[in-house]
Amino acid sequence: MFPYLSVKDSFQFPDPREADPPGIVASGGNLSPGMLVSAYRQGIFPWFSEEDPILWWSPDPRFVLYPQRLHVSKSMRRVLKRGVFTITFDTAFDHVISECADKERPGQDGTWITRDMRDAYSVLHRLGIAHSAEAWQEGRLVGGLYGLSLGKIFFGESMFAHCTNASKAAFIVLVQSLASRGVRLIDCQVYTHHLSSLGAEDIPRSRYLEELSVLLDEPGLPSSWSDWV
Repeated sequence: MFPYLSVKDSFQFPDPREADPPGIVASGGNLSPGMLVSAYRQGIFPWFSEEDPILWWSPDPRFVLYPQRLHVSKSMRRVLKRGVFTITFDTAFDHVISECADKERPGQDGTWITRDMRDAYSVLHRLGIAHSAEAWQEGRLVGGLYGLSLGKIFFGESMFAHCTNASKAAFIVLVQSLASRGVRLIDCQVYTHHLSSLGAEDIPRSRYLEELSVLLDEPGLPSSWSDWV
């Protein structure tokens, strides 16, 4: 755990290996830092709608990216080389999560990033656990993503883009930066075509949980990433 999260802040969830078929492990609880960090450390994350109780998930299979398998297309290499976007880290976390919450999602009415979720992850950011990557053009935030960092694993939560390739650029630079600092797994949670095109893949939940337990025991990253780029 972190020095500001004591043993009393930890929470034991049901075994994710016994989740129901969709992957729901439990419902209820709260979004306190202790409960959230406990969940991620056990391979579980919150995902629910405004009108629902808090639902805790551990899907099988789990969608992940191994940084060494990151796929950067020729066109994206040109985008990055030309400096189409300025990429920063941890400079606009609250703005990024608000943009992710407001993003329109085909087939979905509303967002799972509720006001309570925004507030909870903003607290984690202030504690140095949650982080953001931002893509800028002419001083305007045009893309980005956020997630959590524990040990040598990054747990991606959501991303947004207001122009083509913005979120891809932020994601690619983030993965490369994390890899250079020893991070060996990016948790993408569930399949998306967008991340599949960048090299993410499904693995069995059992394998994910095994790798998670190893990577959590390794030294974590600094609490602030704003000086990385």
